[in-house]
Amino acid sequence: MDRRRARRRGVGWAATAALSASLVVAIGGPAAAVASVPTRPRGVSLPTVTGPVTGGMGHPTIVSTSFDLGSVGYTGQEYFLSGTAHAFTSATPLTTNGRWNVRPASTAPYETRILVYQPSNPKKFDGTVFVEWLNTTAGFDTAPDWQSAHNAIIREGAAWIGVSAQSVGVQGGAKAVGGVAAGGLKGSDPVRYAALHHPGDSYSYDIFSQAGLVARQTGKTAPLAGLKVRHVIALGESQSAFRLVTYVNAVQPLNHVFDGFLLHSRSGGGSSLSQAPLAPIPVPAGTIIRTDQTVPVLTLETETDLINPEIGYFPAQQPDSSHFRLWEIPGTAHADLYSAGGGFSDTGNGQAEGALFDVGAVTGGPLSCSTPINDGPGYLVVNAAVSHLNQWVQNGTLPPRAPRLETQPGPPVTVARDAHGNALGGIRTPLVDVPIATLRGDGNGGGPLCSLFGSTVPFSAATLAALYPTHAAFVTRFDAAAQRALRAGFLLAPDVKNLEAAAAKAAVN
Repeated sequence: MDRRRARRRGVGWAATAALSASLVVAIGGPAAAVASVPTRPRGVSLPTVTGPVTGGMGHPTIVSTSFDLGSVGYTGQEYFLSGTAHAFTSATPLTTNGRWNVRPASTAPYETRILVYQPSNPKKFDGTVFVEWLNTTAGFDTAPDWQSAHNAIIREGAAWIGVSAQSVGVQGGAKAVGGVAAGGLKGSDPVRYAALHHPGDSYSYDIFSQAGLVARQTGKTAPLAGLKVRHVIALGESQSAFRLVTYVNAVQPLNHVFDGFLLHSRSGGGSSLSQAPLAPIPVPAGTIIRTDQTVPVLTLETETDLINPEIGYFPAQQPDSSHFRLWEIPGTAHADLYSAGGGFSDTGNGQAEGALFDVGAVTGGPLSCSTPINDGPGYLVVNAAVSHLNQWVQNGTLPPRAPRLETQPGPPVTVARDAHGNALGGIRTPLVDVPIATLRGDGNGGGPLCSLFGSTVPFSAATLAALYPTHAAFVTRFDAAAQRALRAGFLLAPDVKNLEAAAAKAAVN
């Protein structure tokens, strides 16, 4: 118990400005120029790729998983991309239906970096590359979707590329977390990243397209040399998902670089198509994913995402279709204990699932939140989403349709709850259907980001005794709920196995 509590009081992405140098995967090798002939989607330039990158402090700067990639059969390298990127413009204001007609505008030179994780044994590669738009909310690059879904990606045998698509991730800026200035890559390691330069976020969409094009290159000197790449899927969480909303509606119809998208915790709008110093082109609130898009889009939303006014996804809800799925997850928050530290060292061995039952050890987290932060099942459903999206893209197998969370439209929008305060509707998991705590996507205060971390309120001993007279009764009900979620397709078999093993050991009556 004491060891587990110490582990779960670790720091996370929102407080890692001072620790970003230590939360890295140490990767490197001799530098070389990559030259290959692309099969090029329309209107996208193939950038110059240089690497693997070495020098400076000897490792990439990235808030990512902290275990050795070699221990799970993967390797990692860092590369630089350089070239000329387009900004985009629209002759008319952008509308909420997402059916925008944009065109390339000005151009600017850039040089940024990508991180590439891939199976050490090419025979274990499944043909898919996930390309993540790295998150810069904290003022430096983090990889929240790799952190959440790395076990699913590794089990699939897919490759992963993280792209420093935005200016603040490269150049740094005025943002700060916990009073620590955000210096971006250039500030974190001035020697290693001296050559990098970013012209501004108006050019980020084309930079991301060019990184997606690099993911398809498999020549002798390409980052994914020797792999048989068949599909490239884009993913991004939080502000990166905001930008991908704009990308799906505006840029994907022009260039067709990606074969599918995971939009994880998107807002009710999207990021501006263009921003200062170019003429700003904002995206309106309530913008949906255009219904004439032709590749799979899976949107994954937590409780927080629907009801938090800073995110406000609720007005952008839309029906499922042959190319769109919306999953809403009760008991989850925009960020949580897994993303704040528990997931950094998780190799799928069941320790993370065991920690889910230690709700008494949950604290306010690294942000000094006033209430213990959410310790819900979010990452487990992200694993299932990644796996389903991969199969959807690879062979057309549609993901299951998910019921929506039960809400009251307000204003303000609220989530309907059961007698114990847990949300009704949405994707059901055993941690919500057979609960030992109230898990919410709201109910927290304190630090500047606490409202995004939700809350955990453990049940009293009397409540637990009334719900589960014996340990066997708890385990029986929990296992039945876990099997229902597995059959419904919202949890994966390895995760259910870990959950059931953890429930059997949990100190519940």
